[in-house]
Amino acid sequence: MRVLFVATPHPESAWLYKALQESAHSLQRADDLRDGAFLATQEPFDAIVLTSFEPSSYSALQAALPQFVEAGGGAALIVVLGQTSAQERTRVLRAGADACFGQPYSFIELHERMQALRRTVVLRAVQDQPAASATAEAALTLNPLTRELTDGSHRLVVTRREYLLLECLVRQVNAPVPRDQLIRYAWPEKDDVDPSSVNLVVSRLRRKLAEYLPDVHIETVSRYGYQITTKPH
Repeated sequence: MRVLFVATPHPESAWLYKALQESAHSLQRADDLRDGAFLATQEPFDAIVLTSFEPSSYSALQAALPQFVEAGGGAALIVVLGQTSAQERTRVLRAGADACFGQPYSFIELHERMQALRRTVVLRAVQDQPAASATAEAALTLNPLTRELTDGSHRLVVTRREYLLLECLVRQVNAPVPRDQLIRYAWPEKDDVDPSSVNLVVSRLRRKLAEYLPDVHIETVSRYGYQITTKPH
């Protein structure tokens, strides 16, 4: 998942950021609400996670939520607070959040709620797609917990970097994806990525696909990027 993570420096937000990163998500970070609202308009995100662990900042976050709803374009909006009451969490939900958690919270529950919200959006998108396109995308599935790519009965286990690159490609099966978009998605923690690093990961994936998922191919689109293609079953 492509996730926008908006949080001021805090030990709890640092822990949550690392937990999301280790769960095979591509994270873009903003350190304040203004920068986060701007980044939300620059590219599509699957989820926007906003954190606020100081009660004095709850009102500012709540006031900014409508802006994130508008800029997010349907992204799941999840708010994580510190010590809070049910009344405060209700106000956050009424302001536009899809889910709100307060300490102590379960990361597993938060993660599963984020996945469930994403599934709802994907299901709606598939229903709106032409039948052939929807079938091709449905045939390829990614499991973020096991980092597996599945094509029918065939499975391929990949590394975290390979998973992120595959996830970006699988979002647009049989359609080209720009190289710079792949870099932002698969190397979110780096500002400058050597093109040879992309080529190396793609080459490694091609070898694995040829062995374990022979009907799935990563093709080079000259002077543009790559695309993943799959044969109809």
